[in-house]
Amino acid sequence: MSSAGGRGVTEALRVLIVDDQALLRGSFRVLIDATPGMRAVGEAGDGVRAVELARQLKPDVVLMDLRMPVMNGIAATREICSDETMTGVRVLALTMFDMDEYVYPALQAGASGFLLKDATPSELVAGIRVIATGEGVLAPTVTRRLIANFSHTDDTARSAPRLVGLTKREQEVLGLIAKGLSNAEISQRLVISLPTVKTHVSSLLTKLNARDRAQLVIIAYESGLAQRGLPS
Repeated sequence: MSSAGGRGVTEALRVLIVDDQALLRGSFRVLIDATPGMRAVGEAGDGVRAVELARQLKPDVVLMDLRMPVMNGIAATREICSDETMTGVRVLALTMFDMDEYVYPALQAGASGFLLKDATPSELVAGIRVIATGEGVLAPTVTRRLIANFSHTDDTARSAPRLVGLTKREQEVLGLIAKGLSNAEISQRLVISLPTVKTHVSSLLTKLNARDRAQLVIIAYESGLAQRGLPS
């Protein structure tokens, strides 16, 4: 498996762990180092150090705590994701609360996904792997929270012009991505082949100038598309 950073097929996924609690960092390191095909390459207890280590180590994935001293996870994520020397580095945001007001800003800052800290070890490992492939992951409770927040916002349509140029099918695919469906689930829902779904997703990334699947979710919410009813 290769990441955006161009790892060889046999190379382990390199993970940078960022959390202000040493105990959690240690727990994450034990889990990651015990997982075949994965290894922890560094730890940071604040955002400033996280950015420094990300630049130095160029990990495949950064596990990013959102609430930290010195520099919080949002600012650190923005620094990492906007730095052209770290285009292959993906950020997986972590927090204790699905209602955390930091969640949406973190995704806007460039995080490729979001999980709660009470996720199971298998969910965390799976999330790291998905993020490393260039896909995005959102905890189900977070997806529901985003839908609830934007369904009560009157100005979500302000970004609708971003959808100009998308075909009807592409808008359907985008709406289903925003609802958390995988490519396989979208294939079943729309009764189209998996390669066709992948083609539509690639087209959406290009047309919307989106970094990854998580950014497609944000665009769908901001445009109001995620709140519209889609055909059954």
